[in-house]
Amino acid sequence: MLTAADIMTREVYTVTPDTSVDELGKKFVELDKNALPVLDEQKKLFGIVTQTDLVEQDRPLHIPTVISIFDWVFYLESEKEFRQEVEKVTARRVDAICRRDPPTCRPETPVAELAQMMVDKKVHLIPVVDDNRHVLGVVGRLDIIRSMNL
Repeated sequence: MLTAADIMTREVYTVTPDTSVDELGKKFVELDKNALPVLDEQKKLFGIVTQTDLVEQDRPLHIPTVISIFDWVFYLESEKEFRQEVEKVTARRVDAICRRDPPTCRPETPVAELAQMMVDKKVHLIPVVDDNRHVLGVVGRLDIIRSMNL
């Protein structure tokens, strides 16, 4: 029987609670990841942050209406207002948008149980942690699919 330890990704990219939302967005693009564990100062799991968390922040971002004609862009509101709105959102930190206390598993958790947990909890990534909540790896949906030997 395969376990989390057998299929987990051991090279884990992380962020900290004080990482800015702007920096987080850059990491998602640079690393091509959908979710990242958030680690505290003691390198323990603080939470998990996803691209969805970034896009659906509870602070509303008012995007001004834009008209594009012949490659010219006209803001129907002032560019200054637009920049202020973007700065409001990018000034936030990961701890304001991450999911705290996400589902986790142990290295010995069976893959079938992980798959069910992903469905039940509606998550795409599960951190694999030790007794002290240090992240040993992560299991994503692709890891589970690869384990099926399709």
